[in-house]
Amino acid sequence: MQLHQIRSTNKQKTKKRVGRGGKRGTFSGRGVKGQKSRAGAKIRPEWRDLVKQTPKMRGYKFRSTQTKPLIINLGFLGKFFKEGEIVSIKSLLERKLISRIKGRMPEVKILGDGEIKKKLSFKGLQISQSAKEKVEKAGGNII
Repeated sequence: MQLHQIRSTNKQKTKKRVGRGGKRGTFSGRGVKGQKSRAGAKIRPEWRDLVKQTPKMRGYKFRSTQTKPLIINLGFLGKFFKEGEIVSIKSLLERKLISRIKGRMPEVKILGDGEIKKKLSFKGLQISQSAKEKVEKAGGNII
């Protein structure tokens, strides 16, 4: 067998020559008018429509997906916890001081507003600097 004797087993597909008369007619399978019938028709991408939909002016604000922590003041905690108890997200949920947000445990931040005289331990909570000083002054600690 030689090079000129090799033949393909698949037939070569003839390319459709569009818009040149003959069997296909004037529209040549493209339909009548419209964006797709034109030469060099580039259909606008979907993401461009989404960009056009987002408002540019008149008070549009980007809403962050990040959630702010729930705030509890130190003076408020003194009423619900006894001397030497551990303050955590679970203990706050048990006492119904906070509730779940869409089934999830919320983040909690303790702020230093009010006075605390009880020795409390804080576990797994965000604490402000002023609250930290007041807790340590009362004899409590942060775990």
